[in-house]
Amino acid sequence: MEDLQLSNGFELPILGYGVYQIDDLDECKRGVASALDDGYRLIDTAACYGNERAVGDALSEAAIPRGEVSISSKVWIQQKGYEGTIQSFEKTLMNLQTDYLDLYLIHMPYGDYQGSWRAMEDLYEQGRVRAIGVCNFLPDRLIDLILSSRIAPMVNQIELHPFTQQIALRKVMAEQGVAPMAWAPLAEGRRGIFDNPVLKRIGQRYGKTPAQVVLRWLTQQGICAIPKSVHEERIRENHNIADFSLDDDDMHDISAMDTGVPLILDVDTPEEATRLHGISHTQ
Repeated sequence: MEDLQLSNGFELPILGYGVYQIDDLDECKRGVASALDDGYRLIDTAACYGNERAVGDALSEAAIPRGEVSISSKVWIQQKGYEGTIQSFEKTLMNLQTDYLDLYLIHMPYGDYQGSWRAMEDLYEQGRVRAIGVCNFLPDRLIDLILSSRIAPMVNQIELHPFTQQIALRKVMAEQGVAPMAWAPLAEGRRGIFDNPVLKRIGQRYGKTPAQVVLRWLTQQGICAIPKSVHEERIRENHNIADFSLDDDDMHDISAMDTGVPLILDVDTPEEATRLHGISHTQ
């Protein structure tokens, strides 16, 4: 599987394994272990997921050198600001049982994200993080952060799947050298994505499932994707996408599925900001 080169030259695996909503820690540990066995070399977690420790346990028990696996995590809203971010980062390292992160992200564009970003810049310059970025930043806040910082984000992790393709945001990101990373690349199974006739028709041509078609569509555009599953067969299936390529007609047909609006998370609403500010977590 190819890598995605970020603006600072760091190469991130273009396909990773995500652990969002895997609340059962034993199940999370098994999922990460299966992903590593199947060849995944990027594991994405977050402080607010509450499963960093399970991820760390799986990584520590795997017979894979630390330098061969990229680990990504995120700081949550309540740990906003410079000091809160530093404290959350140290806790994350302890949970993940490592002394550095490959990618560290601001999870939401709320609160004192400017203070959090200054902390991330320092962590990056100290060599404790190999790349830094944000999640769910829309064009206005992304540009604001870039213009008011000494280091630009290298990644913006966003909702990105056939129904929500974020065309305008990705155009701004491309202009600024910010790489896209797709969370919920399979739309969390919503809108019948696994039975979608367009994806099924394309998949039949290549002997692939709709999920594999979507992941190939993303990675073929240079978009890092982090699908999540707790089923070993699906984990393996999602990784098995390097042996085919979609043609121009396939890419066009999937692009035509875009609705132009968020399906899962609309960060640009007061209701969502209020809800997310109210979510707390313990690591």
